[in-house]
Amino acid sequence: MACSDLPTDARVVVIGGGIVGCSVAYHLGKLGYADTVLLERDVLTSGTSWHAAGIVGPLRSSYNLTRLSMYAVELFEGLEEETGQATGYRRTGGLWLAQTEARMAELHRTAANGEIAGLEAGMISPAEVARHWPQLKVDDLAGALWVPADGQTNPVDTTMAYAKGARQSGVKIIEKTPVETIETRNGRVTGVVTADGRISCEYVVNCCGMWARQLGESVGVNVPLQAAEHVYFVTEAIDGLPDPLPVTRDLDAGVYFKEDAGKLVVGGFEKEARPWCVDGIPMDASYTILPEDWDRYAVFLEDGIHRLPVLETAGIRTFMNGPESFTPDTRQIMGEAPNLKGFFVAAGFNSIGVVSSAGAGKVIAEWIDGGEPPMDVWEVDIQRFGPEQGTRDFLAARTVETLGDLLNIHWPYKQSTTARNIRKTPFHNRFAQLGACFGAPAMAWERPLWFALGGEKPEMRYSYGVQSWWLNAETETLATRDAAALYELTPFAKFEISGPDAEAQLQRLVAADLAVAAGRTVYGQMLNHHGGIEADMTVMRLAEDRFLLIGGAPTRIKDHAWLRRNMAADARVKILDITGDYAVLGLMGPHARSILSRVSSADFSNEAFPFSTFQMIDIGDVTVLANRLSFVGELGWELYIPNVHALSVYDILSKVGEEYGLMPAGLFSVDSCRLEKGYRHWGHDMGPEETPLEVGLEFAVAFDKGMDFIGREALLRQREEGIDRRLVLFGISDGDAPPLILHDEPVYRNGVRVGQTTSGARAFRVGGSLAFVMLRGPHGAPGGISWDWIESGSYEMKVAGQMYEMQPLRRAPYDPDGKRMKS
Repeated sequence: MACSDLPTDARVVVIGGGIVGCSVAYHLGKLGYADTVLLERDVLTSGTSWHAAGIVGPLRSSYNLTRLSMYAVELFEGLEEETGQATGYRRTGGLWLAQTEARMAELHRTAANGEIAGLEAGMISPAEVARHWPQLKVDDLAGALWVPADGQTNPVDTTMAYAKGARQSGVKIIEKTPVETIETRNGRVTGVVTADGRISCEYVVNCCGMWARQLGESVGVNVPLQAAEHVYFVTEAIDGLPDPLPVTRDLDAGVYFKEDAGKLVVGGFEKEARPWCVDGIPMDASYTILPEDWDRYAVFLEDGIHRLPVLETAGIRTFMNGPESFTPDTRQIMGEAPNLKGFFVAAGFNSIGVVSSAGAGKVIAEWIDGGEPPMDVWEVDIQRFGPEQGTRDFLAARTVETLGDLLNIHWPYKQSTTARNIRKTPFHNRFAQLGACFGAPAMAWERPLWFALGGEKPEMRYSYGVQSWWLNAETETLATRDAAALYELTPFAKFEISGPDAEAQLQRLVAADLAVAAGRTVYGQMLNHHGGIEADMTVMRLAEDRFLLIGGAPTRIKDHAWLRRNMAADARVKILDITGDYAVLGLMGPHARSILSRVSSADFSNEAFPFSTFQMIDIGDVTVLANRLSFVGELGWELYIPNVHALSVYDILSKVGEEYGLMPAGLFSVDSCRLEKGYRHWGHDMGPEETPLEVGLEFAVAFDKGMDFIGREALLRQREEGIDRRLVLFGISDGDAPPLILHDEPVYRNGVRVGQTTSGARAFRVGGSLAFVMLRGPHGAPGGISWDWIESGSYEMKVAGQMYEMQPLRRAPYDPDGKRMKS
């Protein structure tokens, strides 16, 4: 279509004509959005799609990501017939090779994601690898993962099939038309401007690949991705290749193989990547081929020859070095921008754009159509990133590491080593002096994970078995139980909600009853219209017209956006993010009251300072908000301290605490403690697809508070009909080799798979291990899944291919009545 055909109005404008942009347009067309326009600055596929390898590997690193990718296999099988455009798609099967036992453990866990999602995947021996591809060297392999659904497609042809299908639905695709400006008004998209005219629209979808960050910056949206060089080569034809040739990944060597018309594509990921155009991608960078680097090709060629000796005599037809974009955590960026209504992003696909295109297009289209994502996409949600993670320096440094890690072992609890110390709390140096091993798991905040003992180095040593830090976390947890511990809680998200309509609006948003007296703290959730949990938080009522909301550190951007977008348009309410204004310490343990009584004039007795209340207290010369809550299940207070006074308060507490055995404690201790108390964690044990009734939080829902709240009707229906799945805490005895429980481990009842773990940890106060499991009950059972049914079964869990017996627990194993923390 020529530029003169530019319409003046559209419902949706998709910017970017690569495989992802064309998929979004295709799926919008399928939903009836014929008034969609796709604008491409040059021609379709000219950015990065044209040089993609075209591997279709639906099995990913988690259950939800596998769900998202599996749709490609379903769609690609019929796309050519539907559109009449050849795609080159074929199933070939896939070999994931392992040279070490650690890699085998990882592959066993990856196979479990497929089992849970309904995707066939199984471990095979080196001899079976040779049967799939006899030319491979297998004598140094420990084994492999075989995925029958793996395959390949032609990226350019598949993009054209998406485009043709979109046009068949009425979507307009216009090439050679760069977007110059995105227009906004009152916090939402209103149109796009090109050299050929303006298009008014309700939605813009940023599918600009490696240009997506720049387009986002133009409207103040953080899209943290960075282009980097990616190399592969194509051989001359090789005789004797199997037909079909399995897509093969020699993971420990960092090399992959794929057939291309009798030739081989051989590529990989360097240990240290090379970012490209850190200051911005040129707008004319079409069909970009970067300079050849023989030293880098030589590494892949050498590793390739080791695995496939026939490569030594094969000629090389093409050397390719092309740029593509990578994100700080190597997961794509999708969803509506938190600060600009109607502006969606689908970019940053980290070398899996082809297989991801189908799911991304479907999710974005359905999100636009329904006003919410059709599934839990938190792992790839744009809102998971803070502004610090979108700076050029951060991205340039982190990309060097993350691209190189794509085929490395994805160790449990792996911490990035680049772009660190971006956000430090006031207590950072104090904790460092005490031997803290820091991680930066959320919003770039540095937080202690555990503390070194006896002069050991505070550094992570990775394993799929016994964790080197278990003894450290156990020591901290037992100190929490027997004496007192200080926890770093500063990264908590903190929002002050004030105004004449603050209570009424929060009562609409939060399922719990917030009509309490000032000085009370309430635990509750914000729900979507399906009753799914969008946010988990505590709310302190500061005054009649003022509240303080506390949420998790990773969800600060998301929670803020949810609050803003769900307040009534005419509400007299002010929302202020004060996360960075206050440092927070958790003083937890049976001696917490004694320590505080020594440093403050306040009365900390149970009668004067009950559980789930807060007060302004003095510590030395500093006024501190003390909130009596505990995520670790011990007597304790969260202390909210103005940043300028944080170290003063810390030093006072530390000095007095020495007499009571006060120790610092890290996040790994918190995780153990909260599981022992049966406390859920948002993003693992609950999320937008789970309701409070399903995860055991009905006690936090005030159905009869006299005001409707978002999700109430859905919960009432579910309460009447019963639930067919339930989050249940399970105990696992030690045995000879304690399992490392993470998430997504399959769980079986009487030999039949009935669910999967959502989180797990060692239980240092009660022994053994614990795991939350989302159990699915018998279909159509009267009243849904019951405890009688749960307790009548025998349970096992599969962890890295090994089976472990487990027992359902009706009550938390540690202090189930809460006597310790409420005394």
